[in-house]
Amino acid sequence: MARGGVYKSEVEKARNSLIAQGVNPSIDAIRVALGNTGSKSTIHRYLKELEAEEGGGTGRKVAVSDALQDLVGRLAARLHEEADALIADAKQRSEAALATQKKAADDLRQENAGLSTRLQRTEVALQAKTAEFDATVQRIQDQSVSIAKLEQRIQGLEHQLAEREEHVRSLEEKHQHAREALEHFRNSTKEQRDQDQRRHEHEVQGLQVALRQANEAVGTKNEELLKLNRDNGRLATEVAELSKGITRLQQEQQRLQLAVQEHEAVVHERQRLEERLEQSMREIERLKGELAAARTEAEEAQKSRTAAETKSIKGEGRIEALETVIADLQSQLQARAAKRDAANKTKA
Repeated sequence: MARGGVYKSEVEKARNSLIAQGVNPSIDAIRVALGNTGSKSTIHRYLKELEAEEGGGTGRKVAVSDALQDLVGRLAARLHEEADALIADAKQRSEAALATQKKAADDLRQENAGLSTRLQRTEVALQAKTAEFDATVQRIQDQSVSIAKLEQRIQGLEHQLAEREEHVRSLEEKHQHAREALEHFRNSTKEQRDQDQRRHEHEVQGLQVALRQANEAVGTKNEELLKLNRDNGRLATEVAELSKGITRLQQEQQRLQLAVQEHEAVVHERQRLEERLEQSMREIERLKGELAAARTEAEEAQKSRTAAETKSIKGEGRIEALETVIADLQSQLQARAAKRDAANKTKA
């Protein structure tokens, strides 16, 4: 690989060597003599300095060639500078655009990851709320079945209690009739006792027997009444317990109503989470669109960079073509100079 620069002394040495060999010391010839090292503009500058130091002793032919070489060198240097500036500007803009797009893509990926995490948490919370809601509905159904059973039992007990009360009223009516009959019988017996005492002693005995039987019947009825009273007390206790059970069921029903209200709140929360989920999905779609646009812009930046590189390559091609044209002109000038020298020698 050729080294990056040459020294003035090396250019002067190469020029003197070419002059000694009878070769025109052009920029290309000096560059070849230097081993294809150094830029043409640098070699041209060193030649101008050497020409100035020597005071223009090379004659008018060299001055014309040097002027042309100076123009060509400046054009070549200008083209190189413009091409380098275009390449540097395109590269800078492309790198800035790529950096911007990369940062935007990283931000989008981070935001997408955050949205995915929030979406997963929302789905987990929604599943938990759904499971809790299902459990609450099952408890409500179970409590409804229990309440229905207890209501049926209460209706049965109330029916039995009504039957017992009706039976007690019937017994009380019979007992009252028996007392009224006994009282009536006693009054009748008292009125007729004096008159019919001796005549109706056997009837009195029969009546006493009947009275004993009636008393026994009354005692039996009293025992039944006491039993019915005890049953009534027991039924009253059961009714009190059933009332307590009804109170507990009413409390449970209130608790279930609160659970239903909580379930409705959960449903509202679920709807709100679903709305947030839809918003997150729309945001993800928007971010995807922005990411696609960013990728398209990055591709356009890459195309611009490729176009700039192509333009630079074309500029280098133009420089090489111009150098070829200049080399041809130099060859033609050298040939014409040689012909003139030969003609002058022939005339001499």
